[in-house]
Amino acid sequence: MTNNVRVRFAPSPTGSPHVGNIRSALFNWLFARHSGGTFILRVEDTDQKRESATGLQDIMESLRWLGLNWDEGPDVGGPYGPYIQSQRLDLYHRYAQQLLETGHAYRCYCPPERLEALRQEQLRRKDSHVGYDRRCRFLSPAERAELEAAGAPAVVRLAVPLTGQTRFHDLIHGEIVMDNALLDDQVLLKADGFPTYHLANVVDDHLMRISHILRADEWLSSVPKHVIMYQALGWEPPLYCHLPRVLGPDRKKLSKRHGSTSVLEFRARGYLPEALFNFLALVGWSYDGQIEIMSRDELIQAFTLDKISAGAGVFDHQKLDWMNGVYIRALDPADLGERLAPFLARDLGLPEPELRRRYDLTAIAGLVRERIERLTQATEKVAFLFAGELDYDPTLLIPKKMDAPTTLAVLRRARSVVLQRGLADQEALEADLRALADELGIKVGLVFGILRVAITGQTVTPPLLPSMAILGLDTCRTRLDVAERRLAALIARTD
Repeated sequence: MTNNVRVRFAPSPTGSPHVGNIRSALFNWLFARHSGGTFILRVEDTDQKRESATGLQDIMESLRWLGLNWDEGPDVGGPYGPYIQSQRLDLYHRYAQQLLETGHAYRCYCPPERLEALRQEQLRRKDSHVGYDRRCRFLSPAERAELEAAGAPAVVRLAVPLTGQTRFHDLIHGEIVMDNALLDDQVLLKADGFPTYHLANVVDDHLMRISHILRADEWLSSVPKHVIMYQALGWEPPLYCHLPRVLGPDRKKLSKRHGSTSVLEFRARGYLPEALFNFLALVGWSYDGQIEIMSRDELIQAFTLDKISAGAGVFDHQKLDWMNGVYIRALDPADLGERLAPFLARDLGLPEPELRRRYDLTAIAGLVRERIERLTQATEKVAFLFAGELDYDPTLLIPKKMDAPTTLAVLRRARSVVLQRGLADQEALEADLRALADELGIKVGLVFGILRVAITGQTVTPPLLPSMAILGLDTCRTRLDVAERRLAALIARTD
């Protein structure tokens, strides 16, 4: 085994990757980058029945979006390829045969029906150990030859030692000891010629010179079988580091009931990759228990395995929203405008080039930057910018403790101020509107409130004067005129 750090992310292409899986990938990536090592993408596609047509594409897209670039993998190659397991079947057959020849494995001819009946009987009896009864392990040579001659389908099983213990050290969980009597004779090679996870990952981790295995702690109970295989093949095992699982806020397994779980879903919901990166790094790992906003470079510098928690990490969507908002507010408006473009284009039904041509995305970003936690929230905040004629109840124009005729008079005076001053100098326009309020003997907030509804159709919006500047003087004049007519009509109906 090499002294250099070589780690792998080895997903199955069964669908869009879950954030728990990607958290494992992120920890591997951070450890490789911190150590100056190698991060490998390996595709474990030996379960052909569960494979998704877009699984591998979704995995790669998720990793790339988060900036988790790999040094070796299916598309970039490397010295230990191929990096897709279905292209390595001859290797698994070679080492399965070696285990058979050395007595560390055997062929099992039991049909699925017998195995299921055995399992049900063990469950009925409430046996302490539910698993294969090793019937084929002790077949005579004659019995084995008869089954072979009959062409009975067979799997290859690991011959686990019947007595003694298997022990290994985990960098998080410490020394682990397992009685061999509690271990099942694991299937290594299926009847269709494809390996199970257990054989394939042991062979690949050794041949790819993996130094550390960082994976979910659900695999912890399988390690004794893997250690037995390493010993049987005369290989040194890698160092193990089983990561705490990712739970929902209710401390139950993270699932759809907690919200989005796919990385690509988080992208579609308007999260920034750097925010999700930062957030996932802190699910089960902590720098000092206090600092939460850390850049990619800071996380690379700080990431060490000893700071990984042994306890489960909690995926808190509210905290992610908060963190995403922090990252959004830190963006330059031009950068934020670029990131908003696909969401605005989608919501408005416009091609992105047309959106960019018609609207100042940097200015729009400046309006919402302090007011959103996700990119998808922007359209609702600034929908009035893209509307034709606004649809609102004219009574919204009338402030509390002010009647319709007085409101109409204020609106007309404010309209004159806006048209006279224009929108280019917002400070001067604000000063003029404040002077108007003083002249009329009312609070300036009332003047702005009337203008806000007239211009946006809403009582709460991003800053009014910058919004008006984006709309332009012609649109503002039209909307002020419409508001004036609506108020006049309202007054006429109530007289």
